[in-house]
Amino acid sequence: MNKSAFEHQVSSWRMKAVKVCRSCGADNEEAEDIAQEVMLRLWQMHEELDKYRSVEAIVTLAARHLLRDHQRRRTTETLDEAIVTSISNSPQETLEMKEDEEWLTEKLQQLPTTQRTLIYMRQVERRSHEEIACLLGIEKTSVSTLLARARRTLLEEINQRNK
Repeated sequence: MNKSAFEHQVSSWRMKAVKVCRSCGADNEEAEDIAQEVMLRLWQMHEELDKYRSVEAIVTLAARHLLRDHQRRRTTETLDEAIVTSISNSPQETLEMKEDEEWLTEKLQQLPTTQRTLIYMRQVERRSHEEIACLLGIEKTSVSTLLARARRTLLEEINQRNK
């Protein structure tokens, strides 16, 4: 694809990349950043674009993958950094809460990576099932199933601990 043909199409591709990112839960600024990066990558391969049937499909996939990578790299708060406060805790209650947090963190780390990621995205980042499905490239029903398994596993661990 030559330069003028690329320039003619670039605005519609950029809009497509922004739309894909927004539908996957990105805010406007993040969507624009990802779209710009997609356009740079397309330009790097502009001479080869004529080989593909659908450049829009490439734009869509690139936008999803770059958004997922961008969100993985984003600095996130770990469970250890989460601040739990109470108005009046005795030293014993404070110690028990700390032990409970350590125990739960350990049990969360023992979950399979996918389940741990889903729990984090749902409970800490407060993402919807649709956003999670879009970001991970899986079905919404799979998100529900995997979250249910992870929660069931944690509940079984809690029940065992409380016996």
